[in-house]
Amino acid sequence: MDDLFFFNLLILLMLISALIVFIVLIFISAPYGKLVNDKWGPVINNKLGWFLMEVPTIIIYVFFYIIGTNSAQLVPFVFLSLWLLHYVQRTLIFPFLIRGDNKMPITIMIFGIIFNSGNAYLQSRWINTFSTQYSPEWLLTPFFIIGFILFIIGFFVNLQSDHIIRKLRQQGENEHKIPFGGLYSWISCPNYLSEITEWSAWALMTFSLSGLTFAIWTFANLAPRALSTHKWYIDTFPNYPSNRKALIPFLI
Repeated sequence: MDDLFFFNLLILLMLISALIVFIVLIFISAPYGKLVNDKWGPVINNKLGWFLMEVPTIIIYVFFYIIGTNSAQLVPFVFLSLWLLHYVQRTLIFPFLIRGDNKMPITIMIFGIIFNSGNAYLQSRWINTFSTQYSPEWLLTPFFIIGFILFIIGFFVNLQSDHIIRKLRQQGENEHKIPFGGLYSWISCPNYLSEITEWSAWALMTFSLSGLTFAIWTFANLAPRALSTHKWYIDTFPNYPSNRKALIPFLI
């Protein structure tokens, strides 16, 4: 099969699956984190599950960067650096800072591995082989500058939101509590909003169909989960702040 044909076919499959996932998650909450349950089969340690689920993002992206025909250019190196900024933290740091002792269904881990592998291939293959628009001047375009600023904002809000959640527990403690501070003052899920912001910014920076596909998939996956998490907070805590929205301050 021609490599470009496979690339375009995978884009189509990802977009179709994003629509399916969005519809399914409106009615069924993915069982991990606060929403974990025992109905999805065997489980794995949460830290190990996160690591195994995320590590393909580094391995596959770096592999296609190394073999790519554009890899010696400046802009692909910048994109590599931003990709690793997020995924080294998400893969090698975030899982091992988790203080709770929750489990992750193996099925969720496998779904995550499949998505992350396909997505890392799409992003890296486009930028490092198929694209032709990334001359050094690309770094001065509005697409890159605005996207870069939003990406960095999203990344640091994501770190802050995870830190606030993590501070609610002592090591090994599983009790859930209401988070306060940062964007938690207005929404229940700033960690999801920040990740949607990051990958929407990536789509803008790369100005690519592969980047747009990733942004759509991120929204399809995390927006319904934000609604489910918001409902969980309201159902779990009678004193939950009534002014908070799920995902977007004052709106949703």
